Amino acid sequence: MYVQVFSKFATNIADLSGRPGTFVVAVTLVIGWAVLGPFFGYSETWQLVINTSTTIITFLMVFVLQNSQNRDGKALRAKLDELILTSQAQNKFVGIEKLDEQELRRKSKTLAEKAESKQAPA
Repeated sequence: MYVQVFSKFATNIADLSGRPGTFVVAVTLVIGWAVLGPFFGYSETWQLVINTSTTIITFLMVFVLQNSQNRDGKALRAKLDELILTSQAQNKFVGIEKLDEQELRRKSKTLAEKAESKQAPA
């Protein structure tokens, strides 16, 4: 249950954070904070407000955006796996993302060599 609630929350936050209006709000808040600097004598508290706010927002956004990226990656892999299974492609590439880095590089090199050998001379 918590996973579904967090996934829905993360999707909504990721969608909102990527909108131009959200950027405008963030810029407006920073400008507002900067304008208030002289009124607060550029005090440590005045600086602490922006530092703490941005640190907290950044910290939380890391988890929200990582969740969204993980789900997008899984969905993309599922779509590619479906295309592989329904085409003439080799089924051995289904689940290839689970290989270690060295194995992935080896497969990538082999595929690049096959692609080069199949290209017709210009």
